[in-house]
Amino acid sequence: MPDTPRTRPQVPAADQTLRILSFLAHQRGPVAASTIATTLGIARSSVYHLLDALEAHGFVIHLTAERRWGLGTAAFELAGGFSRQQPLARLGRPLVAALADRAGESAHLAVMTGRDVLYIVEERAPRRPALVTDVGVRLPAHLTATGRAMLAVLPREQVRALYPDASAFADRTGRGPSGPSELREVLREVRARGYATEDGEVTLGLRSVGVAVRDHAGWPAAAIALTWPTDADRDAESLAALIRDAATELERRIGRT
Repeated sequence: MPDTPRTRPQVPAADQTLRILSFLAHQRGPVAASTIATTLGIARSSVYHLLDALEAHGFVIHLTAERRWGLGTAAFELAGGFSRQQPLARLGRPLVAALADRAGESAHLAVMTGRDVLYIVEERAPRRPALVTDVGVRLPAHLTATGRAMLAVLPREQVRALYPDASAFADRTGRGPSGPSELREVLREVRARGYATEDGEVTLGLRSVGVAVRDHAGWPAAAIALTWPTDADRDAESLAALIRDAATELERRIGRT
């Protein structure tokens, strides 16, 4: 028997939910529910019901003081899951390998998953020590150069939602920000410099510098970093310039420009 065309099921709530998530993903920061309703042509009462359901599952967050809604940690988990299915790793691997060769230091590519970074590519330089940033490893984003580079690109309201108080801050070596105000200062410096650094906050005796990779909407799709021994005579700014070249090329490959 010949195949008959499948009829797409009509599930208005599912369609509206996905449209809301897609809309939020393309904004530079959290937005009001009324803006979502007006832009998407969805009844305001429906928008509130759907946002409440999405919030319950962690896909959106409600910033009460601003009366705005933004993406939640579960949405970042989906992004990390997509990255684990190879597209970013496949496109980024040759760039990270070339960067390690140029710099003579170990290089890696990571994505955000909630308050962690997940390493999806690592290239260790010859005669350099093994790193904890092996493929598949997760580390606290606020302690790593890759995480800080990505957090600095996120809207400040999003960062506040991810790190509301001191309980959100994990510790590894006794160094690094331990509260929201300290993290804000770290990220302010990252934005001013255009790259992120860490010194012994992940592993004592090792330093890193990282640069964010942005997608077509300006969101942090990933970050690339270099790591080297603290006693090595390396200049973070010159290494950041090398990373920036690799990050710009990866942005081009994932369709930002």
